[in-house]
Amino acid sequence: MPGEARTRWVVGMTAAMMVVEIAAGILFGSMALLADGLHMASHTAALGLSVFAYAFARRQAHDPRYSFGTGKFNSLAGFASAIVLVLFALLMVVESIGRFVNPVLIAYDEAILVAVFGLIVNGISVVILRDRHAHGDGVGSHRHDHNLLAAYLHVLADALTSLLAIAALLAAKYFGLTWMDPAMGIVGGFLVARWSWGLLRGTSRVLVDRQAPDSVLESIREAIADDSIRILDLHVWEIGPGYRAAIVSVASNEAVSPSDIKEKISEDLGITHTTVEIHRDRVGSSRLEDGP
Repeated sequence: MPGEARTRWVVGMTAAMMVVEIAAGILFGSMALLADGLHMASHTAALGLSVFAYAFARRQAHDPRYSFGTGKFNSLAGFASAIVLVLFALLMVVESIGRFVNPVLIAYDEAILVAVFGLIVNGISVVILRDRHAHGDGVGSHRHDHNLLAAYLHVLADALTSLLAIAALLAAKYFGLTWMDPAMGIVGGFLVARWSWGLLRGTSRVLVDRQAPDSVLESIREAIADDSIRILDLHVWEIGPGYRAAIVSVASNEAVSPSDIKEKISEDLGITHTTVEIHRDRVGSSRLEDGP
């Protein structure tokens, strides 16, 4: 998958930046840098989980033990990464509140320099991971990669915290606003939590086999139902990034084969597994016009 190669690059850069920030924090006695370095360590672990999910899904793609393939490992890794982000956001808020009570001394020049460097690395990572093929929740949204989105949100959160840290450090150094450092930490924590909640919602829908959007269902109904065929039951759900499965139960008073039904469904919906159940309808054609 294209997302795997991009995520590998970002894992390498994030890990390298993590080492630099932790070392600089210890060397310059800066708790801000040390905390940011430890934060990047948690994201390095989460991004590593994303890479593992890609590799596992690719290697086990043809394992018959997985009924619909391994596509859901993508969403599972994204869900796990979102939980890590939520925990990080909570820790950031708690730590920031603690610094209001017990402020720490910061070597501003060194901290700002390293924070700017970290922001540059995070900015490059955001560009690498940016998914230009996401289209929201409509008919084409099935092509969204939750694993890639999770990695993207991790580095975006890193970039945000670096940017907030730089703003806070500059305000503290030049205007004496030392309270800006913990205040920015609280703001960043709430923003990260909000992004994480959106990712949790998106991935959980896939993991619990939530029904596809109404636009997708309506598209299938319009393609299949006619004067001789009525839909009795319809289930469509995501099984991986860019892939859906469907179960269609129809009634017809004419000879119809499963392949005839499958051919009516648009390929643009990304349905790769379709199960069709056909019932012989002995009711008059006037009854066939009534939908489910």
